[in-house]
Amino acid sequence: MTMTPDDATRNRRVAIWLFSVCALVFCMVVLGGFTRLTGSGLSMTDWRPVTGVLPPLSEAAWAEEFARYQQSPQFDKVNSHMDVHAFKGIFWLEYLHRLLGRLLGLAFFVPFVVFAVRGDIRPREYPKYLAMFVLGGLQGLLGWYMVKSGLVDIPQVSQYRLTAHLAMAFFVFGFMFWVALSLWFGHDRPGRHPWFRRTVALGSLLVVTILSGGFVAGLKAGKIYNSFPLMGDRLLPEGLNALSPFWRNAFENAVTVQFNHRLLALTTFTLIVVYWWRARRAAFPRRAAVAATAMLHTAALQVVLGISTLLLSVPVLLGASHQAVAMLLLATVLFLAHSLSRQPSSIPLPDDGRQPVAQPPLRQT
Repeated sequence: MTMTPDDATRNRRVAIWLFSVCALVFCMVVLGGFTRLTGSGLSMTDWRPVTGVLPPLSEAAWAEEFARYQQSPQFDKVNSHMDVHAFKGIFWLEYLHRLLGRLLGLAFFVPFVVFAVRGDIRPREYPKYLAMFVLGGLQGLLGWYMVKSGLVDIPQVSQYRLTAHLAMAFFVFGFMFWVALSLWFGHDRPGRHPWFRRTVALGSLLVVTILSGGFVAGLKAGKIYNSFPLMGDRLLPEGLNALSPFWRNAFENAVTVQFNHRLLALTTFTLIVVYWWRARRAAFPRRAAVAATAMLHTAALQVVLGISTLLLSVPVLLGASHQAVAMLLLATVLFLAHSLSRQPSSIPLPDDGRQPVAQPPLRQT
């Protein structure tokens, strides 16, 4: 079906909305990083999706909230020195994180209804957007499921649940970002560049590296072996595979988890550099060439942040920045893969007043 300028205009309106929701998801991930690193995530010991919208509004309400927190293992084993005023400091971060999640749901649902009524989103596309909304709701449930794991005996959330929560956030972001790109560049013609598959492979390795970082965060593995490039004074640290059965080390041994994340991160960065170097001689569309360079720069920043975070024993600001840049790096790889999944169209952008300009064919490499 041929796309008209009106179709392109409608698609771009929807794309701007999705890009905006992606920006909110990014803010959620950043705020979640601060919440985790400051130990604020366990300050709210219940989950009230509707009645929990408002924070405590009186001293009596604060006292009641603090009394619930005093029954938690985190207060008993970590924060028993806290009074209600100190408690407010960690409560507000978790409250804002949950509030932003509710606002994100509204920022998605209300515009979707408006776009559907106006016909900007057609009925055949509803399932795609419904999936986004459902996944966002499941992310909220998964977040509470994660928090519950730290409210039983040990004041620390399960590394499995934390990584699943992180993975869901990145997946929802990537899903919406890809759809938004398809709407924004919807005038492009289908036709994959020869480098598309290797870009997807590189992106898959990046995802594995990010997930390994989730286990590092869950086990607080960044607090040990704060040296680089060696772990202590050894390349293979003591206790690397101390657990039995062997597979548990990759998920439950803090030493192995940190070692694996280092190895994956350095391998991913090396392959990104090689990819960029070789891509310079490939016939990339301009959008893809810019994306490849952006990927290189973002990856370099991520490596610097990762090493600095490790050497300084995970300060809050650096740790949260490291998590944020991971999402930016994923966005650049998705943008690159998308630009290689389609060929630039000869159709001008809507209402730009230009004549169609033929694009050169892609050269096979």
